[in-house]
Amino acid sequence: MSTSDIDPTVREELDRLRASIDNIDAAVVHMLAERFKATQQVGHLKAAHHLPPADPAREARQITRLRELATSARLDPAFAEKLLNFIVAEVIRHHERIAEDTRDA
Repeated sequence: MSTSDIDPTVREELDRLRASIDNIDAAVVHMLAERFKATQQVGHLKAAHHLPPADPAREARQITRLRELATSARLDPAFAEKLLNFIVAEVIRHHERIAEDTRDA
């Protein structure tokens, strides 16, 4: 079945749902941008005080917290953990770069 063969009512509902998804995607991107602005500030504070880029204890607490939030939101907690691990890895990479730039300055 080609997209032109879809019932107009179904097409309208599909378009409505996809527009909602697009709006949610935009919100997620903006929320991630805000999160990274905050973590950049954390990276500068850590570098200024010679603290390590990673904080395994906090990361473990955050994973537990996010898994609980995911469960209550009916989202797969394993998926939520993978997402957080991806984000944290990027944050640590940023913190390492900030620390290197601070040492080089």
